[in-house]
Amino acid sequence: MTINFPLWLVVATFVCGIIWLGYVLFGRLSGREAGKPPPTIVEYAASFFPVLFIVLVLRSFIFEPFRIPSGSMIPTLLVGDFILVSKFSYGVRLPVIHKKILHTGEPETGDVAVFRFPDNPRLDYIKRVVGVPGDSVEYRDKTFYVNGEEVLISGETLYSDIKSDASYPRSLVQSESLGSSDHQILVNPLAPAGFTAGSWQVPEGHYFLVGDNRDNSNDSRMWGFVPEENLVGKAFLIWMHWSGGVEWDRIGDRIR
Repeated sequence: MTINFPLWLVVATFVCGIIWLGYVLFGRLSGREAGKPPPTIVEYAASFFPVLFIVLVLRSFIFEPFRIPSGSMIPTLLVGDFILVSKFSYGVRLPVIHKKILHTGEPETGDVAVFRFPDNPRLDYIKRVVGVPGDSVEYRDKTFYVNGEEVLISGETLYSDIKSDASYPRSLVQSESLGSSDHQILVNPLAPAGFTAGSWQVPEGHYFLVGDNRDNSNDSRMWGFVPEENLVGKAFLIWMHWSGGVEWDRIGDRIR
């Protein structure tokens, strides 16, 4: 069973706060004897509340850590990368219910975004934004066309799988320019080009997101668009990589 950590964090913070505040207020109203030590449960609540409250605020409104579990974003993100996601890039939302309370920005073409999977909102996915509301997106011959303009791809080198647990023999690393983002993608020349080909018109309030590992990604080409309310935040930093040990050279890498 998957633990709903945001819900657990909100409940734990609320319970600790109520216990501590209730003891303080009840003591004042009842004229509690000065110097008398509080009950153990109150001591624990008073100790945990500020820590839980700080974690709740940071995780809900500022930054949230995620671990990359699959290879759908190779070569940008590897299995075992631990990343930070800006929670305020696409609007400030209340924890658990995900209701937006403050508009702070919108995804741009080329962003790497975390979102709740439309078919199962309990799952968090991470992909790259290819189409924003109103865009026409086409994918053919392993190349994207956005609003009729070809997304430029250049160069190719054989992928060397050094740090990732996943294996993609004979796959090629290419450079792609998408919006203001210049990044690398992974393409398998042996994979059939027509399997993920198609054209889409992105509706208002929705986004089209695709993995950088173009022939090994479950993304909008298969299941459609991501509603705006499913957005979690913008991925911007790799703060650690663990794959049987720490890979120091990836720590601090910005996500492009």
